[in-house]
Amino acid sequence: MNPITTGVLLALAAAASFGVTTPLIQRFGQGVGPFTVAGLLYAGASGLAFALGPSRSEAPLSRAQLPRLLLVALFGAFVAPVLLAIGLKATSGTSASLLLNLEAVFTVILGAVVHREPVGRRVAAAVVVIALGGAVVGFSPGDGRATVLGGLLVAGATLSWALDNTLSRPLSELDPGQVVAAKGALGALAALGVAAALREGVPRAGPSVGLLVCGALGYGGSLRLYLRAQRILGAARTGSVFAVAPFLGAVVALLLGEPLGGWSTAAGGVLMAIGVFLHLTEAHEHLHAHEALRHSHPHRHDDGHHDDHVHEGLPPDEVHTHPHGHAPRSHSHAHGEDLHHRHHG
Repeated sequence: MNPITTGVLLALAAAASFGVTTPLIQRFGQGVGPFTVAGLLYAGASGLAFALGPSRSEAPLSRAQLPRLLLVALFGAFVAPVLLAIGLKATSGTSASLLLNLEAVFTVILGAVVHREPVGRRVAAAVVVIALGGAVVGFSPGDGRATVLGGLLVAGATLSWALDNTLSRPLSELDPGQVVAAKGALGALAALGVAAALREGVPRAGPSVGLLVCGALGYGGSLRLYLRAQRILGAARTGSVFAVAPFLGAVVALLLGEPLGGWSTAAGGVLMAIGVFLHLTEAHEHLHAHEALRHSHPHRHDDGHHDDHVHEGLPPDEVHTHPHGHAPRSHSHAHGEDLHHRHHG
């Protein structure tokens, strides 16, 4: 399968896992403190990762990644879910789900600025359209429950997750299970510690279990898939494809009886759909050169880049990790911003 197609499918699977949980979190989180909600979500994510265990074919975490992991946990597993939990109390599930599209906008911008990932006219147009759609949904609420403050809080959560996405790009080459376990554990400890200090109280068993399950599937499972997609596509493109998640959340919210939110929500949704379409149909293929390189990361020998070394008895499609080298080569094929194509062109 084309590597870009593989990355897109992984990102879509991550989006599906995450998107359907937003309106469910709103239901289970009613009457629960925002720090408790965040702590339970990432406790569920970390718990699932620990239960599945590490992968033998992936590169393990090391102490050198601890500073980056702390920042990723701060923005992605503490600040973002707390802002989302507070924002969900001041807006509808449908509007909040659509506003989560802003994560793609912020991720594309940060990917271009921080990692210098190429952003063509199609991606730039998509960013503008999605941002406009987010403004229409967030600042022209169509139902009585939605407020401008709620929209701003949800938008703040998406910016924090975009920072998480940008910071976690180097971690995508490591075992995603270990990354999720560490990030979830750090985020859960921080959020639940603040919840205890603020005496938010212990929620009932039903909402607690619901939030833990949402965290395991919508945050832990989704993040594992997201990191694997980011390994292939880079930060900006993975965030772009992930923009379909809010539409799935909005559909679930409507099925749960949420109001559509009037013409503003519908118009914002149409604009965001156009932006997502522009993202999903973007392609990148040209003649490019690879310099000599030596590194260690998960790879297989039938991907067009690792056929310059062999292992006796190892199938070419089996993923494995070890230090290896690459000779210089030039070729042309469809590619994203993976470890071998960070040439900024």
